[in-house]
Amino acid sequence: MACGSTEGLSPVAYPDPAAPCPAGRASWKLEVLDRRADRSGSEGVVALIGESIRRSFPGCRWDAEAGADTGVVRIEVHRFATNPSGNTWEAAAEWTVNASDAAGATLTEFQTDEEVSRPNYRGSNNAKESLREVFDRALRRTLTGLRVVSPV
Repeated sequence: MACGSTEGLSPVAYPDPAAPCPAGRASWKLEVLDRRADRSGSEGVVALIGESIRRSFPGCRWDAEAGADTGVVRIEVHRFATNPSGNTWEAAAEWTVNASDAAGATLTEFQTDEEVSRPNYRGSNNAKESLREVFDRALRRTLTGLRVVSPV
């Protein structure tokens, strides 16, 4: 039984004053696309990732009207789930991140792959906790990648 529900998970934010917006731009269009084989809970996954990105770059105008300098950050989610396996929960988050400028030239593209193995603690919502941990790791890796994007 796989669990990819974001129920109980809240967006998180890790803003960095030194990088208030990727590549020093003022605005970006953010696209989070669910490409998982099983898209149950898709709206929740897309909202969780999108809102966490927006909150982590408070210096950006996200989803602003396309202008001459508006680039696109696209995140394609391939896996976000947790599965019980014996006495553990095995969680994984995998997505591709692509940032391109207004002309469509790729500024960066990278893969975020994180896995977490969590013991099955009695009295704990292990599915939710393993997803929270793997999401946190994947988001931090994604933010690190976006913060080092250089302007063209």
